[in-house]
Amino acid sequence: MATINPEPASLAGEPPETRLEYADNRKLIDLCGAFDRNLAVIEQGFGVAIQRRGNVLALHGEPDARARAQGALDALYQRLETGRSVEPGDVDAAIRMPAAPQARRAVDQLELFEGGRVEIRTRKKTVEPRTEAQKAYARALFKHELVFGVGPAGTGKTYLAVAAAVAMFIEGRVDKIILSRPAVEAGERLGFLPGDMKEKIDPYLRPLYDAIHDMLPGKQLQREMELGNVEVAPLAFMRGRTLANAFVVLDEAQNTTEMQMKMFLTRLGEGSRMAITGDPTQIDLPRGTRSGLDEAARVLEGVQGIAFCHFGAADVVRHPLVARIVEAYGRATPAPT
Repeated sequence: MATINPEPASLAGEPPETRLEYADNRKLIDLCGAFDRNLAVIEQGFGVAIQRRGNVLALHGEPDARARAQGALDALYQRLETGRSVEPGDVDAAIRMPAAPQARRAVDQLELFEGGRVEIRTRKKTVEPRTEAQKAYARALFKHELVFGVGPAGTGKTYLAVAAAVAMFIEGRVDKIILSRPAVEAGERLGFLPGDMKEKIDPYLRPLYDAIHDMLPGKQLQREMELGNVEVAPLAFMRGRTLANAFVVLDEAQNTTEMQMKMFLTRLGEGSRMAITGDPTQIDLPRGTRSGLDEAARVLEGVQGIAFCHFGAADVVRHPLVARIVEAYGRATPAPT
């Protein structure tokens, strides 16, 4: 935690400042980032100017902006004190939700949430929500048996769902992880694809493979897939099954038909959980076919035990330009046909 020096009386023409003194110079270097990159991001995020003078950071700007920037800097410094690194995504999260993290202790996932710190622990990494909407979504994934994550691309809907699935699998709360997607071509006509069944459908499922590879070590993932404890399969393979004691993630749900969605929802078995994610603005179904995600939102809103979490452009955690692209498309009026 930084030591806050009393704000000096401003000289004529000089802006007011808040001085933060950090005892550990090594951690301060990590806090600032290469070529003070992290400080530059915080300056832009809060509309302040930060000057580095030895082990002191001087913040200039409006009092409220300085206070919020100080909160973000303190949260990142405390993160370093717990032995964790500060990556660009962590800086982005501190700007969106400036709050001081608490000391780490051995608690299970639900107790962790109740303590106020929202993070999902997997074998390879700890996944931390970066926006308030992502926080609410992460909590819902552990609280409800069926959760819908609805919003634009890049908001972490699928990634957080896969992280929750892995965390529950590690804790023994579920016996299996099943990741699924409808195999719908995104506006292209791919024609005949060579190879066996797996080679034909794997390109559709690649984003799910990528997500779970981030959560489990390669050898463990390979072993669990061979044992059938982790399964990645197209939606068509779900028909006729009862999915018990499993965490099931359906991605790209906007490309399900009404019948497919109803079929999938009724696969829910004893001890299972489902997370359904989709973006209603990116439907690739044939013209005139109603999306199963839209119909589910209409029919199931308000049903006990089901949570709907909605995301917007402000929740995009990819490149900042992606958020601006999403906003621009949202403002645009359809072109005449």
